[in-house]
Amino acid sequence: MKTVLAIALDLLREAASRRWFLALGAGITLLLGVVGLTLRMDVVDGALAATRLFGQVVHTDITSVDVALRPIFRAAAYVIFYGGLAFGVVACADFAPSLLAPGRIEHLLALPVQRWELLAGTFLGVLGLAMIGALYGAGGLTLLLAVKTGVWTLRPVLAALLASVTFAALYGSMLAAAVFARSAALSAATGGALFVAGIVAGYRDRLATFFEPGAPRALFRAATALLPRVSTLANTSADLAASAPVEALDLASQLAGIAIFGLAAVAFGIWGFEQKDF
Repeated sequence: MKTVLAIALDLLREAASRRWFLALGAGITLLLGVVGLTLRMDVVDGALAATRLFGQVVHTDITSVDVALRPIFRAAAYVIFYGGLAFGVVACADFAPSLLAPGRIEHLLALPVQRWELLAGTFLGVLGLAMIGALYGAGGLTLLLAVKTGVWTLRPVLAALLASVTFAALYGSMLAAAVFARSAALSAATGGALFVAGIVAGYRDRLATFFEPGAPRALFRAATALLPRVSTLANTSADLAASAPVEALDLASQLAGIAIFGLAAVAFGIWGFEQKDF
């Protein structure tokens, strides 16, 4: 386990040196700074009297501040969820191919490190990277709004954690694809295709009605049955951020499906890695 954690930490150090991730951190910081300097909320006795953005009044109805913030938290959850997944697919596609690059992989295999530890450490490091980015964005926004309104809640942060868990399913497949092809382009394409397919799978019951009853509808249901429900978890994270009721059993079922899919993909990648001769 120590070896896996060491590999994961090494991946985080490598990510810190890449411009894409530095740009992401700088972009989130800049956005939070702009919101903090331009957004003004007038709170009187727990009610939001007015909101000003760039000096312009955008909200004049007196509303309970925790209720008024729910649409903001919901929108932020969707942005963090889908934006984080899309960025992660593109930015993290090169980690596994670079690990398996000729010369580097032979050097790593010469060390007292097992093959499964290399892939497990890479997988864990990328998930840690996704979690750091999601927590930074959601935590910063939550802290900013809490200072301005006095409403302290961890719900948007929990929604960001759901996005990080969802990325596990995408990156598990990307990692397995990289093992067999050692191509960053194929890895990104796999993640992107699964991202889109997962959105479709989340609405499979609604979309199935557009297919003719019989073989076409059955084929569509079969094709989407085992895919991770990306859009379903996105809606759940938005509901959680907006303090809407969320069924604990449904959430547990969604997380279990995501975890099983991601771990199965990693296991398949490890199996393929063990068969390769470098």
